[in-house]
Amino acid sequence: MYRKTAEELADFLRECPSVFHTAARIGRELEANGYERLRECDPWSIQPGGRYYTTRNGSSLIAFHLGTELTDYGFQIAASHSDFPTFKIKENAELEVRKQYTQLNTEGYGGMLCATWFDRPLSVAGRLIVKDNDRFTEKLVNLDRDLVVIPSVAIHMNRAANEGTAWNKQVDMLPLFGGGGIGRGELKRLAAQEAGVPESAVYGSDLYLYNRQQLSVWGEQKEFMSAPHLDDLQCAYAALRGFLEGYHEASVHVYACFDNEEVGSGTKQGAGSTFLYDVLRRIHLGLGRTEEDYYRAVSRSFMVSADNAHAVHPNHPEKTDPENCVYLNGGIVIKSHAGQKYTSDGVSIALFRELCEKAGVPVQFFANRSDMQGGSTLGNISSAQVSMNAVDVGLAQLAMHSAYETAGVKDTWYMVRAMAQFFSSHPGRQTIY
Repeated sequence: MYRKTAEELADFLRECPSVFHTAARIGRELEANGYERLRECDPWSIQPGGRYYTTRNGSSLIAFHLGTELTDYGFQIAASHSDFPTFKIKENAELEVRKQYTQLNTEGYGGMLCATWFDRPLSVAGRLIVKDNDRFTEKLVNLDRDLVVIPSVAIHMNRAANEGTAWNKQVDMLPLFGGGGIGRGELKRLAAQEAGVPESAVYGSDLYLYNRQQLSVWGEQKEFMSAPHLDDLQCAYAALRGFLEGYHEASVHVYACFDNEEVGSGTKQGAGSTFLYDVLRRIHLGLGRTEEDYYRAVSRSFMVSADNAHAVHPNHPEKTDPENCVYLNGGIVIKSHAGQKYTSDGVSIALFRELCEKAGVPVQFFANRSDMQGGSTLGNISSAQVSMNAVDVGLAQLAMHSAYETAGVKDTWYMVRAMAQFFSSHPGRQTIY
């Protein structure tokens, strides 16, 4: 069961080379399970028992399944994110070097481990904005071949390479695209060809590099796996599976996958936007409920913010807290932070621990060393828009923000089971307040 889930995750990752492909892939699975797509610009007509989803920017998605006994309902929300550190290609993409090489002009997106992007086959994926008569449409593109490489400088030319190097993204991280004489606009031409549209019809684009290496299961007992962008598509996939499996008649089940977490969530489609609030309000109004009913529903609601966590590094165990530290295949990670970079508190931890007990999956606890500053995630950012009990969880991994990250084979299955239990329960009703 663990390895089968890992194989299914591998298929999911293969189909998600960009945030836009991820939202589209999730949308296809939702529609295959009876979910109707609603556009934000259209009127919504929803019914108890109905299944729906909507997208924003083509990169964030919220799905919801309405229970059939909604007298005193709450929102049961699982949130993750679709983006990952990479390199965005600038509008004027081609750079010529001494008439012998052509590079792609890129800039960093998010806080990646730059060194892991060197000397590996990469390609380009994203979207084109295409003019079709008097309308603009979105076309997804994936130049699905080994297209570019970011070559490292040989040790003979940089004797300090193994002594710590500061990578300059405008100098060191530009991918080699081809030989000399490639004209400006060649990448756009390739992308238009892939999308099946005339080059003249392309008016805009959002294109990114991605690592071509697929998921690998390895280790003495095949207990580990490595793949690109496990942070956070591992949780996005597991939460989706649990969302599709679970059901509680007195809940509104919500699955949210936000873009732009890696750059602060402060966009129209990020967790810091009104996207979640707007969807919850429209659900509530669509059910014909009052303003007072909405606030009561939120008070009975619960959010699980799912984003991966740092495992103890075998070479550097001193980087983690001596007791509140986590390991691959050790189960779901509950994350806490005194400064509320993680939104977990005693109440939400207790509610989620009980869910995991019922699901029969192990839990472990993570806190940063007190003398080290850690990252944050989308739980507390979302709560600034819609305030409810929330817990930050994740799955343990090594090499977070590497081009090729590592996790435990068992843990995806653990998260699927916990999320299915979550959506089959109503923990918001158990609040002590």
